[in-house]
Amino acid sequence: MNQLPTYNSVHPIGDTDPLNLPVPDAERAVPYYEEQLGFTVGGREETPVRRLTLRRDGITISLVENGGDPEQASCYLAVSDVDAARAELAERGAAPGEIRVDNYGGSSYRVFFVRDPVGLCYCIGQKEE
Repeated sequence: MNQLPTYNSVHPIGDTDPLNLPVPDAERAVPYYEEQLGFTVGGREETPVRRLTLRRDGITISLVENGGDPEQASCYLAVSDVDAARAELAERGAAPGEIRVDNYGGSSYRVFFVRDPVGLCYCIGQKEE
């Protein structure tokens, strides 16, 4: 594996809250996030609902057993090098999609998508200079 990308920031897509990402079983989701996406567990809470906080570089997300539909949640993860990010996730077995160019807010971004086993979708990308 070449140099790893840096994960710089996380942004909601739609009304998704990156600190309240719905999952049916947070503990069962952890191996995917650690092994395929390269996150580490930064904290655990049991009340009022189970919440696992995950970190990678400059971002924090939380998997929460809140009864929400994972298929309706998605976030944008800004990285330092989209090509390196895609290559890393492919090597880890995360099955990332192909890189494409999307336009948002008057800027172009090189992005790809990856979906976790319960349906949470992540758009991972880098602004074109």
